[in-house]
Amino acid sequence: MNIDQRRLNFEVYLNQVGQQIVSNNKFPWGHSRRFNSYSEYIKELFGGRVQKVAVDAGFTCPNRDGSVGTGGCTYCDNEAFNPSYCNPNESITEQIKKGIEFHAKRYRRAKEFLVYFQPFSNTYAPLPVLKEKYQEALSFPGVVGLVIGTRPDCVDDAILDWLAGLAKNHYIQIEYGIESVNEDTLKRIIRGHTFELSKQIIEKTHAMGIRTGAHFILGLPGETPEMMMGMAEIISQLPIDTVKFHQLQIIKGTQLEKEYIANPSSFHLFGLEEYIDFIIAFTERLRPSLVIERFTGEVPPRFLDQYHWGLLRNDEILRMIDARLEERDSWQGKYLAIC
Repeated sequence: MNIDQRRLNFEVYLNQVGQQIVSNNKFPWGHSRRFNSYSEYIKELFGGRVQKVAVDAGFTCPNRDGSVGTGGCTYCDNEAFNPSYCNPNESITEQIKKGIEFHAKRYRRAKEFLVYFQPFSNTYAPLPVLKEKYQEALSFPGVVGLVIGTRPDCVDDAILDWLAGLAKNHYIQIEYGIESVNEDTLKRIIRGHTFELSKQIIEKTHAMGIRTGAHFILGLPGETPEMMMGMAEIISQLPIDTVKFHQLQIIKGTQLEKEYIANPSSFHLFGLEEYIDFIIAFTERLRPSLVIERFTGEVPPRFLDQYHWGLLRNDEILRMIDARLEERDSWQGKYLAIC
């Protein structure tokens, strides 16, 4: 069964189950989690756990090499989220092997894998180079698809055409770093592209039948909780399949750290309990069909000056969010109609 048929079967299943459980005042995504969970979505699509394995393909970014800018985004240090087994000096194949070994200690049931091209901008190269690296990843035993992290200004029609063809037989997802819907914020963090461009590229990617994801940071300088809450409705209107949310963390040595030290009052860094309350209220205003991959980000402690939430791991915070949703009898999209 090819990936298109799997996707169609899942969409039919979701619609059928959704019709039944909505009438019973339950959740429209067909499982018991109170949000449309990516892990459950993938299990239903593939019939079991599929593990992401990150690779570093050695790409750079137009916001670093001078095409758009040279200093990068003010908050960015790719080393802060790049897994230890990723090494751009090694082949894609070797990195996949090491990644599978790394994850096998914790996720022994995973027999299929998605290769995640994660650091920097992974469509920022000539198409022949991209084809070589993507096809090397797809040729590895057990790999069923690719997740490609990139920027909205790093794709063109030729890349999207080729990926659309690839998506007919594989799980292909482009994950765009959007970060904020506020144009002033994007200028302040020196993002190097506009939200208007992001919308255009997301619409084009979606129209070509490629799974589309987006990444947003909550707590960027100058944004109040009220401004951030307003993003929920805008995000819900985007034709994206999946979404990731990360709370802002101040990384050592970045331009953002200097700004924070100079003017901390212009930042809203969430406390843990405050963030849990906020992200639940935010989730209540997201459309139910939007699959949520992450609510929080995790940075190794050595990259941080302050541990605002202690040393909690993402899975521990997720359990707290699940529990709070249960306590409140709340769920994704609960208040969407009155946003």
